[in-house]
Amino acid sequence: MLELRPCCECCQRDLPADSPDAWICSFECTFCVDCAGGELAGVCPNCGGELLARPIRPARMLAQYPASNRRVVKKHGCPENVPIAGRR
Repeated sequence: MLELRPCCECCQRDLPADSPDAWICSFECTFCVDCAGGELAGVCPNCGGELLARPIRPARMLAQYPASNRRVVKKHGCPENVPIAGRR
């Protein structure tokens, strides 16, 4: 089951479980649509994998299977001048 992390690892933008602006890789690294499509160019800076839109868990299922509240944040964000693994 997806963790549904609550924020972008780069800019710390809040990404609630129902946000259409959350993008993830296969390891669930989480980024906002602006960071994922902008400076990250659709590539996860952690694993080099493809970033895709995160699915939204139906509201009726969130009570039984809540989203994570664990905030994972890159210490220095994701500035363009930092080498990103797998950047095309």
